Amino acid sequence: VQLQASGGGVVQTGDSLTLSCVASGHSFSRYNEGWFRQAPGKEREFVAYISRGGGRTVYADSVKGRFAISRENTKKTVYLQMTDLKPEDTAVYYCAVRESILTAGPFTRTDEYTIWGQGTLVTVSS
Repeated sequence: VQLQASGGGVVQTGDSLTLSCVASGHSFSRYNEGWFRQAPGKEREFVAYISRGGGRTVYADSVKGRFAISRENTKKTVYLQMTDLKPEDTAVYYCAVRESILTAGPFTRTDEYTIWGQGTLVTVSS
């Protein structure tokens, strides 16, 4: 599986943006997916998680109520809808796949994911 993230850009405070992550390869619907972000000078942090079937989602407290993760397995795509964006949301956003299906989620640590996309930059100006 390879991941291609897109949709980043420069927006203003309060704006909305939707990120997409398209997977290539087979068995996409078997995998748990997550979005993470990394701001300059900071460690990569968890943003959102979605289960294989899309029935369970988990969010970081900092984005709860503003961001929504979803997936379309037929399109092998995971989305991150971001609303009411704030300057502190500025970061490179990464999508990730957890290949192992032996245990149930949610999965919120970077070391729980095995495949990463290249990242897409979101800049929120004040």
